[in-house]
Amino acid sequence: MTELPERFETVYKALDRTDLLAAPVAAALAGWSGPTASDSFFVVDSDPAVADTAAFCERYGAHMEESANCVVVRAKKGADYHLAACMTLAHRRLDVNGAVRRHLGARKASFAPMDVTVEETGMEYGGITPLGLPSSWPVLIDAAVVEVPYVLLGSGRRRGKLLAPGKALAELPGAQVVEGLAQDLAP
Repeated sequence: MTELPERFETVYKALDRTDLLAAPVAAALAGWSGPTASDSFFVVDSDPAVADTAAFCERYGAHMEESANCVVVRAKKGADYHLAACMTLAHRRLDVNGAVRRHLGARKASFAPMDVTVEETGMEYGGITPLGLPSSWPVLIDAAVVEVPYVLLGSGRRRGKLLAPGKALAELPGAQVVEGLAQDLAP
């Protein structure tokens, strides 16, 4: 394990504190069958007022390079819309109109509206995570995310953050690791 969990006063095994997880996230971890053990996932309690990644990192001394954002994208193929999740490290920008759109084979891709995101995921906006998403959704993960030993990500709630082995995210249902899904933000 890296030093990331030690940055927090108290770190719990995620399955020991399902009260800090959205119901679909807790269910996904309880039914976890990937090669990475489910007890490799941790959770920290946090102030929901600082759930947004930049505010969280500033408040708790975490690094953007070890934090990931998960966003829901709505891709239009013909007359139909399909949802997908996309993950990138917090210091990178997701290429929705280029890499994401092309990878999904869509004519148009954009961030899904907040109400659609909340309804379809069963999670709180500001805490969206790839764990517990509908199994039919593609989960596009920027290749840089899986290289991080432990990545900080949403818990499905605004309160609490998961600490997950980066490589475990590639084990999620529908996961596709994609090179060039995001680019570094300009300094």
